[in-house]
Amino acid sequence: MKAVNNTIGGTPIGAAAEDKRTSTRSKQAILRKALRAALRVINVVGLLALVLIFAMPFIWMLSTSLKTLPETMIFPPEWIPRNPVWQNYADAWNTGPFLNYFVNSVVIAVGILILQMLTIIPASYAFARYKFKGSNFLFGIVMVTLMIPAQLIFLPVYLELSAFKLLNTHLGLILPFASSAFGIFLLRQAFMQISDELLEAARLDQAAEWKIIVKIMVPMVKPVLVTFALFSFIAHWNDYFWPLVMTTNETARTLPLGIAKIREVEGVATWNVLMAGNLILVAPILVVFFLSQRQIIKAFVYNGVK
Repeated sequence: MKAVNNTIGGTPIGAAAEDKRTSTRSKQAILRKALRAALRVINVVGLLALVLIFAMPFIWMLSTSLKTLPETMIFPPEWIPRNPVWQNYADAWNTGPFLNYFVNSVVIAVGILILQMLTIIPASYAFARYKFKGSNFLFGIVMVTLMIPAQLIFLPVYLELSAFKLLNTHLGLILPFASSAFGIFLLRQAFMQISDELLEAARLDQAAEWKIIVKIMVPMVKPVLVTFALFSFIAHWNDYFWPLVMTTNETARTLPLGIAKIREVEGVATWNVLMAGNLILVAPILVVFFLSQRQIIKAFVYNGVK
């Protein structure tokens, strides 16, 4: 009777229970794998949709830049040009001294970036590693400048540059941006994450402060510096307001002002030529971004780990 009670259909009760638990675990494992696969698919689809949303304006700009003028007026619009017109880029380039605009943009954007690096690195190091009287107050003033728009102060800056005869010059467009409150804040936060022991070891080896900055601090925050450099370059490459205010002729005008001149020909908006000009403006930014994207990712990973 005892043997009968411990078996079900000739299979021991303990073995049957174990088989049931094994079957349940297998089903749960399969369900978890299916759920993970579904989540991966949803994640990929979501990322592709997000990429498409952000890429759509660029795709449309590229498409329009290769169309004829009548094709830009068709409704519903066509995404693929029937016969790509590469002449639009030559027409856009020939609407003004575009080579001069391009050189001016490079000189001004790079000049601003160089001056900003020369000012924000020592300033950030001082705010991060030295506690002196009034340091918090001075840093607060730096942060307050972030809340002041350029449109609010352009008049006194204009009058000052005019007094020094710096209007219509590269220097006049570079000097007002010789430093960056955002850059000081960003770099200060990165410098504060470097351990004090490393700096003390360098000082014990009698390393000068400038060597500590150049040999230790800057290499360790290189991804942050590259990220800021990209932001700065894009901001001043695309700047329209300041060059418009500070220039009255073509001597120092930049690409955004040149693109603005491509508006109408014989009373008709030439959208195809205008989009070709916009692609000429955007192309250097895309090149710089793709060259520096690895450092940008490192900057976010570095800050996340810290």
